This record gives sequence, C-alpha cells and structure tokens, in this order.
Amino acid sequence: MELFGTAGIRGDARERVTPELALAVGRAIGREADELVVGRDGRETGPALAAAVEAGAESAGATVRRAGQVPTPALAFASRGRHGLQVTASHNPPTDNGLKLFEDGEEYDGEGEARIEARVEAGEGPVAWDEWGDGGRVDPLPDYRRAVVEYARERGPALSDLTVVVDCGNGMGALATPQVLRALGARVVALNANVDGHFPGRPSKPTPETLTDLRRFVADYPAPVLGLAHDGDADRIVVVGRDGEVVHEDTVLAILAEHYVRASDAADPVVVTTPNASGRIDERVAAAGGRTERVKLGALHEGIAAARAGGGDVVFAGEPWKHVHTALGPWIDGVASAAVLSTLVAGAASADGAGGLLALREPVTERPYRKVSVPCSDERKAGAMRLLESRLPAAFPEASVETEYGLRLGFDGAWTLVRPSGTEPYVRIYAESEDVDALVETVVDAVERAVADAE
Repeated sequence: MELFGTAGIRGDARERVTPELALAVGRAIGREADELVVGRDGRETGPALAAAVEAGAESAGATVRRAGQVPTPALAFASRGRHGLQVTASHNPPTDNGLKLFEDGEEYDGEGEARIEARVEAGEGPVAWDEWGDGGRVDPLPDYRRAVVEYARERGPALSDLTVVVDCGNGMGALATPQVLRALGARVVALNANVDGHFPGRPSKPTPETLTDLRRFVADYPAPVLGLAHDGDADRIVVVGRDGEVVHEDTVLAILAEHYVRASDAADPVVVTTPNASGRIDERVAAAGGRTERVKLGALHEGIAAARAGGGDVVFAGEPWKHVHTALGPWIDGVASAAVLSTLVAGAASADGAGGLLALREPVTERPYRKVSVPCSDERKAGAMRLLESRLPAAFPEASVETEYGLRLGFDGAWTLVRPSGTEPYVRIYAESEDVDALVETVVDAVERAVADAE
C-alpha cells in the first residue's frame, strides 16, 4: 500500500480519498494520538471526510477537537503539543481532497507515514467500547492570526504606507491573510475572499495563467501595490510585482532566505531548500554569511532535522512557493510568508523611497530557468537514471556532481537537475543558465537516449 505522496494523501474524493479511507486513517492516527485536532479547507467533500476522520480517531480512543474551516498553517499551529489532521487537497481541483497529518506542529515524516499505512493496511478495528474518546470544538484562528502578526512585527516596520492586493482564490487564505495584513496596518484589497469549494473565481492552483485578474488589477492600480495569491489551503504563496508579472518563486525564496540569514546572530545560519531550487538562493545566502543545505522534494522537515543534527542553526527553509519560518513554527506557512514579505517590502520602500519589491529583487541574479518533462515509464526510470549518472557527467566534465536527490550538476553559475517523477511517467529536468536553451537541449537529448536504452 502506498498512500502518501510528497504532501500527505491526495486524490479524487470518490475514488481515492473516500470516507472509508478517512475513517481508516483517523483510526490509525487515533491509535497514537491522545488528542487530535481536525480541520478542513472549504471543499464540498470536506465535512463528510472530516466527520469520518473524527469517528475513526474517537473509536481508537483519541479525544478529538474539531477546528472546522481553517488554513492548513493554522491547523498546524493548533497541533502544537498534540496531533493534528487537515482535510485538504491544497491546490488540486475541487473534485479532489486529501489528508495531511501533523504532530506538535510538524508534518509527519516518512517513518510516521509508514506507521499509518501499516495500520490502514492491517485494518485495525476500534478499541473496547468503554475506551472510545470523545469530541469537542476548538477555534485556533484568533490565536494563530495574533501569533503571525506579532511575529511579522519583529521583522520590519508597520504597513501603514503599503497597499496589498490579496487573491485568496476562494480558499482558506480568506480567513487569515487579509485580517493579518490589516492588523499590521496595510491597506488591503481582497479578491475572491469568500470561501467556496467550487473555486468559482479561479482554479485553486495560483499560476501566471490562473492569476490574470490579480495581475491586471495590480498593473492597472493607480499607485504601487504588492500582489499576493494563495492556493486552496494557504500554505503556498505567489507574488505579483507592480508591472503585473509574477515574481519567480525562487527569487521570493532568495529574498526571504537572505533576510533571515542577515537577521540571525547564529554562528552557522543555515537555509534548507530542495534540489530543484535556483542557485540564486545559494548566492544570496552566501552573500549574507550563511550556507544552504538541500533535501529531497517534500522533505523540508527532515532536512531541517538533519541540518540541526549537524550543528547548524536553521533560520529558514523553503521550496518553490512553500516556506517554513522556523522561528514561528515548523510548518509550511503561506500566511506568514505574506506578512513577512509585506514588512520587508515596506521596509525597503522606506529605505530607498521607491518600490520596495524592486529594491529587494535588485541584488538577486535572475538567470533564465526552465522545466521540462521527458516521458518515461515507471519500469524504465531506475535504468535511465543509472545510465545518466555516467553519461551526463561525461557530457559536462567541468561540473560538480551530486546524486543524493536525483542527478544535479553545477558549473559556472549554472546547474541542471534530473530526477524521476514520483507520481507520473516522466523524468523531470530543471535547468538554470544564461544559455538555458542550449543546456536543456543537451540534457533532454541525453535523457531521451537513456530512456530508450534503459531496460
């Protein structure tokens, strides 16, 4: 049985993430949770799935606290000192739903997920009738919003001179981000700020193509504004500049990473990121006096633990669109990213008298970046990667080579990463270079040959 992907369990609510599965997962986590807080996003299938989770957990002996509709980071915040489960499919379409598990504010790691899978597969039944847990309600949103406001206030000035346009995408960001930014003093214009599980305003996944209304609004606004957008559960954030263009997700990572390193007084400040993230992050972190450590996609929490075990002080962690503000908590938090980035923009604007986001972006070297997917059956992935581990370094003899999380080659301010998709029949290629088209052409040719030659 393989239930978990890189971000919990996710899939069609009628075929994969069914009430039967929710009941089984609830019972499995209830076996190890004295107290479980359960939240959900605004999807139509959320109430039934949350009810199934609650029934399963209580029948396993856990005390359940129902949080209702909350952003995923607010549910993670509420899981401190206990367990948590969020019913959400994040940026997936409205037909999908999912289950994301937490303990003490942190997502379950691979070992924890394996325990849940084993219990679900074993079909464990309820505990004795007189050992069942009970239920009740909890409202973590007010405390969560206050915590984010207080945290952001430590990072920069009040937002009294800043206008922020937030596209909540009919998702959970509507319950937190406008309120947090207003508490920080910003003038807030909220788009698609009603929760609706059909996502009528735009698709839940915020991309340049789905954010056309926000981009146009920001570009046409009569004064400089900052544009922000969330996915369905508000763990992701996308940033739009005053020209209406989406700021590259790795540039946002680089800005935040540099800030946290410069603000730290640690002897060894570390930023944890993923192999597909841009070298611009490493450059800005190094310029600020820190270092980067990389971990496989979907494993930021494991990377944080490993870096700390090695003696580093992890001041920030992130992969494209998703950020962990380690001094606030161990969870991915798009609401906190919106608040912190807004304070940085306000501070930069005060310092240079011009556009704050432009000032933050100015030191970041933004080289051309591309992603390509090469078709490859699951049966050929391992063989293709074995061939590439010798062929690609031979094609780029001057490159440094890392093979821990795919095959990553770095050279002369450029890099490329080749890794098999864990969910689809593709080999993924990521590349960043001043001559990215030529680099991608060479790598794609090598990957296609390796796929054809693999057994």
